[in-house]
Amino acid sequence: MDAPHLAQHWLTFLRNHREAIAAMDFVTVPTLTFGILYGFFVIAHDRRRILHCNVTRSPEAAWVGLAAAPDRDEGEEPQRFLLFDRDSKLGVDVASTGKAMGCQPVRTGFRSPWQNGVAERWVGSVRRDLLDHVIPLNERHLRRLLKEYVSYYNYASYCPTSLCG
Repeated sequence: MDAPHLAQHWLTFLRNHREAIAAMDFVTVPTLTFGILYGFFVIAHDRRRILHCNVTRSPEAAWVGLAAAPDRDEGEEPQRFLLFDRDSKLGVDVASTGKAMGCQPVRTGFRSPWQNGVAERWVGSVRRDLLDHVIPLNERHLRRLLKEYVSYYNYASYCPTSLCG
């Protein structure tokens, strides 16, 4: 199959299964002391709601495997597909965790960020809205900032217009 057909196949998959897809990725964040932290998140494609967010200094595959289990409201169905890129941090442990949660792990193509566009757009949003304005001090500080931003993002994205003005 040639590239245009593969791209069309991928876009059809994303459109047809939007309600059943969760995507995960990292956002790399420099600190005030010139260290590097990694914000890990899982986002639902259907409503673009952040299901899980955490921070680490060293994102080994085992940590990601444990962190990949998204927070769910009681009675909420898990997503059928767990979408992630080919980053070495998102290895076999993540695929195993996805399967254990009842998800089918789906990897994007090499150097194809457009295939995980929902996650990439959230990285852009968190950078523009938060990280371009605040430099975190440490892991705890970034975790608090991201927790507050996720609350804002999830509410602002889905609140009824009558409540939001």
